[in-house]
Order: sequence, then C-alpha cells, then structure tokens
Amino acid sequence: MAMRLGLLGKKIGMTQVFEEDGERVPVTVIQVGPCYVVGKRTQDRDGYSALILGFDEKPTRLANRPELGVFKNGLKPQRFVRELRVPDDVVAKYEVGQELKAGDVFAANAALDITGTSKGKGYQGVIKRHGMKGMRGSHGTHEYFRHGGSIGCRLTPQRVHKGKRMAGHMGDETKTVQNLQLLRILAEEGCILVRGAVPGAKNDYVIVTNAATRTAYKRKGTGKETEVRSKNPLKASKKAAAGRG
Repeated sequence: MAMRLGLLGKKIGMTQVFEEDGERVPVTVIQVGPCYVVGKRTQDRDGYSALILGFDEKPTRLANRPELGVFKNGLKPQRFVRELRVPDDVVAKYEVGQELKAGDVFAANAALDITGTSKGKGYQGVIKRHGMKGMRGSHGTHEYFRHGGSIGCRLTPQRVHKGKRMAGHMGDETKTVQNLQLLRILAEEGCILVRGAVPGAKNDYVIVTNAATRTAYKRKGTGKETEVRSKNPLKASKKAAAGRG
C-alpha cells in the first residue's frame, strides 16, 4: 500500500489562469483547509500507522455521541473524516488537533493523486455506458437502433458470461486521477489550483495526496528544469512543442 501524506478537500469548480508566457491553463479549484489531525494510528498499538484527518466543520448539535467521543480535546466535529496511511516517522511529527495547510504538505509544482466520487449518470444503456456502436439508421432497421443485441448462446455455454457489458447503473464510483500538476497554492484562501479535471461534481469531497508514481512537474524557462508542453492539442509531439519555444 502506498503511504503518502495528503489533505482532505472540497471541489469548488473549474476556472482558468494564465502562465507568464501567456498560455491559458484550465484548472480545478480545491479547498483544502483547514484540515485537522483528528487521531493517530501507530504500529505498536494498532498494527499500522496512519493519520486521521478531518475537514469541513459542522455544528456540535448535528454530531451524535460516537462522533463527540472522537472529537474531543477542543476539536469540533468534522463532516469529512478519512485515514491516510503514512510511515511512523511522519505520524510522530503531528499532534492531535494540529491544523494542516497546503503549504505544509505540498510543494510547488507537485504531482498529485486526487480521489473522488464520479458524477452519477443513473441507469444507462450500452451505447452511453460502454460506447457500443448500435444499429444502422438505414432502411430495414426498426426500433433497434440502440439495443444491446445478443448476450449469449443457448447451446454453449447456456448462460451469460460474467462481466458481460450490459445496460445498468453508470457513474457514482470512486475514481482516482493520477499525476495532476499543482499549479498554484492560494494560502490566504486555503485553496489549491490543480491543472486539469478532478472527479466529482461541485462541492464534492476529495482526497488529495502526493502522487505515487511521480514527484513533481518542472517549470518552464528554468534551464535544465524546463518541461516541454504543447499548447496545441493537435500537435502534442515534443518536436512540435520545442519548435514553439
């Protein structure tokens, strides 16, 4: 299991910002503060090490007794609580009740993995859910344009195979988008700007952690740390991007 420190947050929505070279970048705004350390898990006591984080304060009158037992020592109840597995030495750095900010956890241009719940699409057919082609709309086709077609054979194997792509519930699943670039940290607002799209609708809760497979993105115009990015998605080759400087 990957053991990476992160923060809990809420997806505010999408906007755009401009880089120094004039490039327009689509970004997702995520509110990641304030986050509080609600509890700690240690290897000696619990068999694993983790930090329990809480986000989005809620009134005490809305908390039940088990929640009030967790949120003690002056901590107020939080709406979104999750455990993040981290090494023992990281757990030792933090105390219960301590506030975590984006600048304390993430570095500039860090690569992030963001986990959220995708938008629910309801009950959908095979064309929207699985991208199937469907029938032709020409002469001779009647009321069969978006049907799923045959799903099995009565002779062999006399059943429908498990995992057969059929109509059903679409969306509303836990999804993780990896290696998103942390473009800017807005310390005063308690928000971060992430390059690209994040799963979920507006005001949905997300888990933001440091990426598992990449450490950071490199900035443009800084010598050996220059990263080549194409501004034209139709010419996304490194050769074309390098030609534009």
